Amino acid sequence: MDEQGNPNATGGEPLANGADTAPAAGLISQYVKDLSFENPNAPAVFQEQQPPEINVQFDIAAAQVGDEVHEVTLKIEVRATSAGKTAFIAELSYAGLFGLRNVPAEHIQPFLLGEGPRLLFPFARRVVADAIRDGGFPPLLLEPIDFNALFLQQAQAQGIQFGDEVGHA
Repeated sequence: MDEQGNPNATGGEPLANGADTAPAAGLISQYVKDLSFENPNAPAVFQEQQPPEINVQFDIAAAQVGDEVHEVTLKIEVRATSAGKTAFIAELSYAGLFGLRNVPAEHIQPFLLGEGPRLLFPFARRVVADAIRDGGFPPLLLEPIDFNALFLQQAQAQGIQFGDEVGHA
């Protein structure tokens, strides 16, 4: 019963029948979906004296894959060029399955596109660094990214407004 006397409001507390109505979000599993490393100009690229120029691109996708289960995929593409030639290309699709229960609909997308990639990023960063190192180059340690802020910027650019509670799941 809520403060207005509504007997159906639970305030997130369990119902008398044992049903849990509290919002819950959790990472079920994470995995490499696709990993590619190309070193097309080896061994000549290792003769270059100057360090390669690095270009990093990110993409985030989310899809519902089951009842209360969503997959978030973080795609990272790193292209390095040296003396006008490709030094290496590393591409990673790293995904996680997230279980969301009793989460209000308006909070699902902000969680999946903001908080989900934030949780996956440290693991994806390690996979990319290891692949580049194993390809014969110094490991690239990607700077942390504020995925929640990026999501909010994109949402605002599209005219969608979210409250301050977004990203604090």
